[in-house]
Amino acid sequence: MATTKPNPCLIDDENPEWTAEDFKNARPAREVLHEILGKEVADGMLAPKSGRKLGSGVKELQTVRLDRDILTTFKSTGKGWQTRMNEALRTYLKEHPMKAA
Repeated sequence: MATTKPNPCLIDDENPEWTAEDFKNARPAREVLHEILGKEVADGMLAPKSGRKLGSGVKELQTVRLDRDILTTFKSTGKGWQTRMNEALRTYLKEHPMKAA
């Protein structure tokens, strides 16, 4: 059964739950950050983020089960391990051409 009572262990006296008045007086971050943090810091925080780069459009998401040691070895090479694994498979296919079933 769900309870509506707050958990006393989770109550933060320094940051109490907002009241209707708090919500009424709230302003968006873009309106107050310059006052609080200064223009340079606020502009950096509010600048649009570039996000993840778009892919080539030719790759496909696929679930593959691999031996743990193979995966560990590729991951241990650091950032870009998935690209290196893709290149290793491509090299294998060039060296071992396969016929379609």
